[in-house]
Amino acid sequence: MQTVDCDTVDAPAANRYRGDFVAWTGVCGFIGEGGGAPISPHAHYAIQLTMGVPSGLRVQFGRRAEWQSCAAALVPSRATHTIDVNDCDMSVVLFIEPETPTGKALAARMKGRLELLDADVVGLAAADLERAWRRDKSYDAVKAVCMRLIQELSDTALREPSDPRVLAVVEYLRQRVDQVVTLAEVAKVVHLSPGRFRHLFVEETGMPLRTYVLWRRLLHVWTLLMQGAALSTAAHAAGFADSAHLSRTARNMFGLPPSVLQMTGPLGAQMRCHGRHSG
Repeated sequence: MQTVDCDTVDAPAANRYRGDFVAWTGVCGFIGEGGGAPISPHAHYAIQLTMGVPSGLRVQFGRRAEWQSCAAALVPSRATHTIDVNDCDMSVVLFIEPETPTGKALAARMKGRLELLDADVVGLAAADLERAWRRDKSYDAVKAVCMRLIQELSDTALREPSDPRVLAVVEYLRQRVDQVVTLAEVAKVVHLSPGRFRHLFVEETGMPLRTYVLWRRLLHVWTLLMQGAALSTAAHAAGFADSAHLSRTARNMFGLPPSVLQMTGPLGAQMRCHGRHSG
C-alpha cells in the first residue's frame, strides 16, 4: 500500500487535476485544483453548479457557443455544456439530483437556461471553501459550505432523510451496494406495501428508489477511489460489470468517467491516513 504523509500532500504536476469527492443525499461533487483540456461538450442528468476560485472559470453553453467567463455557473439538467478550469487556482463542481426539492427549485430558477453567477454572489462561499479544503482539510467543513451555498441559490431548506423506516432502508442499501435490490424487497424490510413505501421514499429523499440506488452506487465508487482503490476494484465493489460499464453510467450521470480525475486531494489523504492508523 502506498504511504501517505498525513500533514502534507505533494503538489500536482502542472495542469493535472488533483481533488476530492464530497456527497450527501441528492448532491455530490468535486473540489480540487488543476485541469487539463476541457471535456468535450456534453449533457448529463444532474443539475450542475460550477465555481472557479478566485477566478478564471470559463463555460460554454451549447456545442458552438462563445466561451463566457464568470465566477460560477448553474447548468440545467440535460443541457449541453463544457467548462474550462485551467486558469482557476481551485474549482468546485457540484451535481444536484433534479428530482429533489432543491433540484426542482433550481430548475424553476433557471427555466432551462444557463445562469452565470457574479463574484458578489459566490465570493464568500469561495473563500470559505478554499479555507475548508486547503487549510482545514475538513470534509465536514467543505460539505457545510457547499450545502449553505446551494440552499441560498435554491431558497430551499436542505435536509437528510429522517423517517426511521427510510433510514433503515438506506442502511440496508448501503450494505448491499453491489447487489440488485427491488422495491418489493426493501418495502418488506420495513413492513410496508411497495406502493406505500414508494411514496414514503420519494417524500423523504426526493427521488425514486431506482435513481437513489444508482446514485449510491456511483457515490460508493468515488469514495473507494478517494480511499486509494483501483478503478476496476471500485467498479466491481459497487456492482458494475466492469470499468467500461461504470464509465458509461458515470458519463450519463455526471458527464465524465472516473478515470479523468485524480482523487488525491487533502480530504482523501486524511481518509487514507485514518484508515492506515486504525489498522
